[in-house]
Amino acid sequence: MTEDHLGYGSHLTALVQLSREVGRPERDLVILAEGNTSLKSAPDRMLVKATGASLADAQPSDFVEVDLTQYRALLDRNEIDDAPLADALLAAVTRGKKRPSVESLLHAVCLEVDGVTAVVHSHPTSVNALLCSTTPELLTRGSLFPDQVVVIGRHPMLIPYIDPGLPLAQYVRTELARHIHQHGEAPRTIFLSNHGMFALGATPLDALQITEMAVKSARIILGSVAVGGPRFLEEEQAERIDTRPDELLRRRVLLGNNH
Repeated sequence: MTEDHLGYGSHLTALVQLSREVGRPERDLVILAEGNTSLKSAPDRMLVKATGASLADAQPSDFVEVDLTQYRALLDRNEIDDAPLADALLAAVTRGKKRPSVESLLHAVCLEVDGVTAVVHSHPTSVNALLCSTTPELLTRGSLFPDQVVVIGRHPMLIPYIDPGLPLAQYVRTELARHIHQHGEAPRTIFLSNHGMFALGATPLDALQITEMAVKSARIILGSVAVGGPRFLEEEQAERIDTRPDELLRRRVLLGNNH
């Protein structure tokens, strides 16, 4: 079955391509059916990978479109058991025949952030080596090098381990609001302790690039630990990189916008 027969058009094509890139074995971002991807397809619609599907060989039929208004209603509920939650997620599907993962709730939260249209959730080995360690805060303690600041920004967010699904999505929604109030902008990366990471992108390519840069940063941190630990940039240095006209231009170019 083709993308056109499913009725999603170019949004689904873009999400399938992104998913296969994320799932490439040499990237070491996910294995088996790990991780998921999403793309905002309309103001109140989201395309998201169905539960149990593999990103590496994702097919158009491995994605569903869901009604975000129904997801918002779920996020406002105090409690809901696993079985009723799964039924509610399935009831929110507007196109497609498979079941969205409980992690799709966190995708919906991320896509509510201004300017975010694509989200990648992955479990990179290098990132998880830190997230599963006693010092996961090394991923968010400071900035290490210019390209990291340009792509990821200065303020990634670290979340303690919380049961995936509604509790995690609600917690992150609250923390996102706090983070935006504190820093004046949303994080481009959300690290989940003992779990994985979410990349919040303006485009599918942006979400992939954020993921790749987070992996590079994690590898550098892991390497630095063997020789005394990471040395972070001074706040003034990181702020300068984050606001330099040439770096702002480079950020726009990476997004495919030269203007």
